[in-house]
Amino acid sequence: MNLLIPVGGAVCCIAAIAQVVSILVAILRFHKRDKSVADHPSVSILRPVCGIDNFVEETLRSTFQLDYPHYEIVFCVADADDPVIPVVQRLMAAYPDIEARLLIGNSTVSANPKLNNLVKGWHAAHHQWVLMVDSNVLMPKDHLQRMLSAWRPDTGLVCSPPIGCAPQTVWAELECAFLNTYQARWQYFADGIGLGFAQGKAMLWRRELLDLTGGIEALGGEIAEDAAATKIIRALGLRVRLVAPAFVQPLGHRSLADVWHRQLRWARLRRVTFKLFFVPELFVGILPPLAAAAALTAAAGWPMIGTLVPLVAAWYAAEALLAYSAGWQFSLRSIPIWMLRDALCPALWIAAWAGDEFEWRGHAMTGAIDIFEPEQALK
Repeated sequence: MNLLIPVGGAVCCIAAIAQVVSILVAILRFHKRDKSVADHPSVSILRPVCGIDNFVEETLRSTFQLDYPHYEIVFCVADADDPVIPVVQRLMAAYPDIEARLLIGNSTVSANPKLNNLVKGWHAAHHQWVLMVDSNVLMPKDHLQRMLSAWRPDTGLVCSPPIGCAPQTVWAELECAFLNTYQARWQYFADGIGLGFAQGKAMLWRRELLDLTGGIEALGGEIAEDAAATKIIRALGLRVRLVAPAFVQPLGHRSLADVWHRQLRWARLRRVTFKLFFVPELFVGILPPLAAAAALTAAAGWPMIGTLVPLVAAWYAAEALLAYSAGWQFSLRSIPIWMLRDALCPALWIAAWAGDEFEWRGHAMTGAIDIFEPEQALK
């Protein structure tokens, strides 16, 4: 017997099962709403700001419009000349009844610029519940209720993956394709089977849990604060949970270079911080089962079009079901964009192994720095 037939069949079956099961688990997970919170503890919201993002005024304004009885906002900016400062000051003046502060300065406790920016906010926060949320996340009015409702007795951290919305270019739609039905789907799958991991877009902490391990400075143990957070929480014997549904990030204009550099940065960080989980990413997407199906079809003498077209149609129909069910970005060009994303995934995977360097908001960084050495601050 030609070995290509059983091997190709096995690869196709495994890939199809992974595709369908991951989508179904994700759909069930984010449609399973968490219980409403019985009380409303005071919360400190830390928003690190740096530069002018697309929709920055809308996303920061949403922080002042939460339907929650008692919270404070602590904006953190590293550079006194940052152009986002007037935006923050204007919003603070427009909402004088909301307790808000702007802290300017930087603490070099890690190789991570965002973490360095957040340190002062963590130490200045007044409350035991602390939410770190990136400046480009749009906060719905019930943001805090939804984050708190995901907390359980075995929880150490509640997070939200970024969900791309409001794309204004085809490349922004490509970023939605990476963020939503690809990355968020697999994050919800991991969460659904009890292997949830942190993502730094929105992280809700109980202060005492992080303080047990050295405080916010402990997040400098990895180049990415969310990777450090995941390892810290798991070391405490607790779980990282995802909020359902996740919160959106309006994208606006994106170029192909913007999307590539962001995804390469994340890929290199995943490769450095969770290498064993990163290796199988090469086999995620339609290319491996499509190649196996092509080899199987050729070996069996079946018609190529009659075999491959139904596979492609079923594969992306399942992804379309996920996007529709979740209310995520979907348009007539979504399927060709998903195909482009899947074609880029192997190139990203290879590029992630080919180097360590990347750029974050103008900061040249390297994923090779796993642990920050204090003497680096003196160089």
